[in-house]
Amino acid sequence: MTQAGRQGSPRNGSGRGGNERSNSQQRSTQGGGFSGGSRGGTGKRGAGFGADRPHRSPKPREERFVDPDLAGDQPGRPAEDARGAKQSSRKPAARKPGAKKAPGTPGALKPKPRTGTPGAAASRAFGSERFGQNLGPVRKPGRKKGPRGNVPQSELHDADGVRLQKVMASAGVASRRVCEEMIAEGRVEVDGQVVTELGMRVDPKTAVIHVDGLRIQLDENLVYMVFNKPKGVVSTMEDPEGRPCISDFLKSNKNTGERLFHVGRLDVATEGLLLLTNDGELANRLTHPSYEVPKTYLVQVRGPFPQGVGAQLKSGVELEDGFANVDSFRLVDSTPGHVLIEVVLHSGKNRIVRRLFDAVGFPVQRLVRVKVGPIGLGDQRQGSIRNLGKQEVGHLLASVGL
Repeated sequence: MTQAGRQGSPRNGSGRGGNERSNSQQRSTQGGGFSGGSRGGTGKRGAGFGADRPHRSPKPREERFVDPDLAGDQPGRPAEDARGAKQSSRKPAARKPGAKKAPGTPGALKPKPRTGTPGAAASRAFGSERFGQNLGPVRKPGRKKGPRGNVPQSELHDADGVRLQKVMASAGVASRRVCEEMIAEGRVEVDGQVVTELGMRVDPKTAVIHVDGLRIQLDENLVYMVFNKPKGVVSTMEDPEGRPCISDFLKSNKNTGERLFHVGRLDVATEGLLLLTNDGELANRLTHPSYEVPKTYLVQVRGPFPQGVGAQLKSGVELEDGFANVDSFRLVDSTPGHVLIEVVLHSGKNRIVRRLFDAVGFPVQRLVRVKVGPIGLGDQRQGSIRNLGKQEVGHLLASVGL
């Protein structure tokens, strides 16, 4: 076979078909399916895309070794680490203008925000707890004790006691470092006196400590619980008639051995929140009328509900044992034949809500207590019992002046 025949044979791929196959491979590799160039593949556009150039794999890049100890010593060159990467060209903090000025002065650097600053979750008392995050500001009763004279902090110091920040951290307020910041910021009170000294020692058994107005309960023997009472359960620990009572729901709770008692009562047909505790002082204050602890109820009555009845309930209704009224009245929902109303009142008289609605001509079809003071049911399952969080306990104690 002649030289020309060998050049045009399909075996060596240099003929017309070979050029088309090689050019199509080049185009699919370089252009991702780009269809430019002549049909024969030998035009200028085909040549411009490197159709007749042999493929060469790129050489691996050789990295120049740089001694990390000598990096950045040569003037005019950026510093490099051992891998050849350029270091940051930012000025160190000490060289920035205003770095040497005292904080707060004109031109001084602004400090970076850090965890634990006032307002952050870590700096709130019991900020890591699940319950009690949205209870709002601490509410104290209207009746206040007489003013306490200024007592030197040295008199509050107990040489045989425990450091204040350690007591706070052990009670779950926050970490010890954050507790020290709270003390220095004047957010901690011991026996009614603001404390700012970090070295103070207190007796955990006798000291009364408040953080941001929240009482820290240091007695681990005291129990505070919320029971979502179902309909048909008697508000007592034992019932001689054998009806379902509170103790039946406490059997599965870990605090079964504690002697608990309920704060107030709910009649058999009423559902909702019932507080359980062994703190006698708290229970007495929650039920005493002078502290006026508000209680929130959801009331279902038959509809439609006239417009002026709510104003009548707020102004007062005469009952057999005197006048009574609700603190607030709000229409929650209205469906054909039924109306759902939210009322708040602080009276602790027996069956007061049912008697009020009976007096205005709308007997209660269903009654649920959803809140006592700052403590609410939320999404707690009916018939369940849960322990209050320490933040909730602090709000509850503060609501009655403890």
